[in-house]
Amino acid sequence: MFVHLALASIALTGAVPAGGEQPNIVLVMADDQGWGDMAYNGHQRLLTPNFDRMAAEALRFDRFYAAAPVCSPTRGSVMTGRHPNRFGCFQWGHPIRPQEITIAEALRTAGYTTGHFGKWHLGSVRKASPVNPGASGFDRWFSAENFFDNDPILSREGRAVQTQGESSMVTVDAAIEFIRQCTSQRAPFLAVVWFGSPHAPHRALEADRKPYEDLPPAQQNFLGEISAMDRAFGKLRAEIKTLGIRENTILWYCSDNGALPKVGSTGGFRGNKGQVYEGGLLVPAILEWPKRIKRPRATSARCNTTDIYPTLLEVAGVEMKGQPPLDGISLVPLLQGEVDSRGRAMGFWDHPTPGIGTPSDKWMAEVLAAQKEGKEPDDPAKLRLDAGEIKVRYAETDTPGDAAWIDGDWKLHRTADKKGKVRFELYNLAADRREARDLAAREPDRVASMKTALEAWQRCVVRSLNGADY
Repeated sequence: MFVHLALASIALTGAVPAGGEQPNIVLVMADDQGWGDMAYNGHQRLLTPNFDRMAAEALRFDRFYAAAPVCSPTRGSVMTGRHPNRFGCFQWGHPIRPQEITIAEALRTAGYTTGHFGKWHLGSVRKASPVNPGASGFDRWFSAENFFDNDPILSREGRAVQTQGESSMVTVDAAIEFIRQCTSQRAPFLAVVWFGSPHAPHRALEADRKPYEDLPPAQQNFLGEISAMDRAFGKLRAEIKTLGIRENTILWYCSDNGALPKVGSTGGFRGNKGQVYEGGLLVPAILEWPKRIKRPRATSARCNTTDIYPTLLEVAGVEMKGQPPLDGISLVPLLQGEVDSRGRAMGFWDHPTPGIGTPSDKWMAEVLAAQKEGKEPDDPAKLRLDAGEIKVRYAETDTPGDAAWIDGDWKLHRTADKKGKVRFELYNLAADRREARDLAAREPDRVASMKTALEAWQRCVVRSLNGADY
């Protein structure tokens, strides 16, 4: 059944922006950069001078989590402020539901001009898709189906365009053009800039590989891609300053999941991409907003990507009628230094539903070739025409896969094997960053209370998944 969200319920209630004038907002995200894949987080070889500079001059999140250990779900959490399982974005390649309220749709009600640049991976970037960036609230978009490499073919509002250049710089240059136009028109803007790096296959430029030429080729290319991304990010940050809008622009950077196995670095945390251990969830994150964050500082408050949506709505003075339940909370008190913790537990749930392949290079080449012939590809599967259909109803007790509940420094980790056998582990993250000492047997009461909270949250998620929020 396709469930329509009434447009009348998506409305501004007349809230006032926190601190007065609405800030510009730039959200930047890497693809597969682990917590330890930053020089400022202790990487011994990686060169990230622009990220390092911002980390030293802004608010550095030392314990920031992706909502999921893989890409598409985390991106969905940024768009909605909700855990991605609530709208069926279980794994990579699963689309967002068109019934969801996105950050772009919300900010447009407050007069923002919105743009998306780079990796989308929440549906399609074809014209007729109900889940392309334009259908999800973006006025301007220059986007790819999935990760992309150098000289990518990107979709400019549904029209395939062959570009030339290093992939991260291509993305930033498109975003800068948009930001310049918005600035000249004195309009507040949201620019979502999602890099395709450092996702495999790693194909760094020769100049970016050179500082790592004594390392194996795989490391040269992986680290080289991050260095190229750092350079592009530096150009973006410098342009914001040059345009004279730095003071009231929120520039928020993070990654979409934890470190890649073999080439990536977790910084010593357990696990990797695809796992709900810390190494699969913790990501680098930095936020700059000179008007409200006057002095550089670091925080160990445990926050996650679902918090981006409610934080930005508060600072922009937006409240949405008909807002479905959020998993994120506003971090404004934390940004202002009024609190030093998130103050609410966080749930994570890696659903075992398989991912969906979305080969961006191949699909975008098909679109380019077809449009050159005056045709428009109309494959329903690639357009994701069924993205809003709720085809399966889940029992509230049907919670397969690994999950975790983090409350302060305590983490309850739930594992489920292929036969459905469930096991619980308990860790004190402040004392045991490697999650090596399972304290479940010593803390049965804590395990019981956290288990109850986790299971209640999962039941709530399943109700959303079944369409209760629409």
